[in-house]
Amino acid sequence: MTAPKDTAPPRLPRAIWVLGFVSLLMDVSSEMIHSLLPLFLVGTLGASALVVGVIEGLAESTALIVKVFSGVLSDWWQRRKGLAVAGYALGALTKPLFALATGTGLVLTARLLDRVGKGIRGAPRDALVADIAPPALRGAAFGLRQALDTVGAFLGPLLAVGLMLLWNDDFRAVFWVAVVPGLLAVLLLAFGLREPDR
Repeated sequence: MTAPKDTAPPRLPRAIWVLGFVSLLMDVSSEMIHSLLPLFLVGTLGASALVVGVIEGLAESTALIVKVFSGVLSDWWQRRKGLAVAGYALGALTKPLFALATGTGLVLTARLLDRVGKGIRGAPRDALVADIAPPALRGAAFGLRQALDTVGAFLGPLLAVGLMLLWNDDFRAVFWVAVVPGLLAVLLLAFGLREPDR
């Protein structure tokens, strides 16, 4: 009678960790800017509270609308990674616009493009998680990605506040720093993940 072999618990694929850290980096980048943006709009650009509300409302509505169409496009095109990279790249490319903004018009443009990028990447990114994760680990895979996303959303404002204290409330300098994790997220997704076979 042979003793049963020890079986190691199943592990999440490396690609799930890649997607999680991509989300973390992009959230650090986005939240560094978004946590300071109302103060920047009102204090530096002289915008009213109404203008701040309109910008945020339009931006979030745009993301929700685009996400519907990106899901359909992801299923039709069958290139989920390419669509996700495009969405993350668009989000990353908007970050310098906040640092360069001298009026509310450019901030609105940057916010809308950033949310278009978020809408584009959301559905294919989640589909990638479902495609890559073994069925028994699918819940854990989605949980890990969301957990790392939440870590990024926590670290972003924390880093922004620390840099504001260090640099005497220099909004633009903090916005420039926020460009770095956004670009790293795009590079990690583009070169660290292979399109899964389906």
